[in-house]
Amino acid sequence: METYWGYQSGAGCPYAYSELGANEFGIQNTSYYNEDILHKTILVGDSGVGKTSLLVQFDQGKFIPGSFSATVGIGFTVMLLGDSGVGKTCFLVQFKDGAFLSGTFIATVGIDFRNKVVTVDDVKVKLQIWDTAGQERFRSVTHAYYRDAQALLLLYDITNKVSFDSIRAWLTEIHEYAQKDVVIMLLGNKADMSSERVIRTEDGESLAREYGVPFMETSAKTGMNVELAFLAIAKELKQRAVKQLDEPRFQIHDYIESEKRRSNCCTFL
Repeated sequence: METYWGYQSGAGCPYAYSELGANEFGIQNTSYYNEDILHKTILVGDSGVGKTSLLVQFDQGKFIPGSFSATVGIGFTVMLLGDSGVGKTCFLVQFKDGAFLSGTFIATVGIDFRNKVVTVDDVKVKLQIWDTAGQERFRSVTHAYYRDAQALLLLYDITNKVSFDSIRAWLTEIHEYAQKDVVIMLLGNKADMSSERVIRTEDGESLAREYGVPFMETSAKTGMNVELAFLAIAKELKQRAVKQLDEPRFQIHDYIESEKRRSNCCTFL
């Protein structure tokens, strides 16, 4: 059973709903939970007492064996934004699992999220990544989560001009609803589909310069620059959180360009 977040008409507040399967008439049964009546429970206790295992047992009904790994103490929330069909879910799955979701496209409903821990300068950083629905009817849901995100990855499809033209509207929403110091990155996805390209790399670079945000082209299918995008974001956020007084400011644009050059160099070795 999967749980999604959305807005119920006339409710004026978020709700969660779970797909319970279809009945004998083929009608989907959906259970709704109003966020106003949901209770929040916090697990507290010394490290190693089993808080995470208790949560996993309750959520998934299973115990995760193996060596103990403490919950990461530094974490950030990253949102994926962009029109429906630009590849946000595939982009997330490629980063999280190193796999590509091929086959029939299924649009994200409301909000979904996954966690991944990355190492940044010998520091464990937990990224909670929110995959958002790109359809217009879910925009109110997305707006409700903007202010909780420290970073936003804004994707368009290089084979779809409409998705690129929508970027300005997305940036307007970001400036209206997100934190003032939120980290924004523009990504031209599906770079593996070069034969179907309608948006030039130069167009993406020009738009990114106009808004003062870093840019790169990516491929959720091949993995091109997927990990780099998240690591660059993680480095920027980590330095903001734990920056030493004598430590030089992290330059995310320079880091991305140097890593891309190094990757291109290694390709021809």
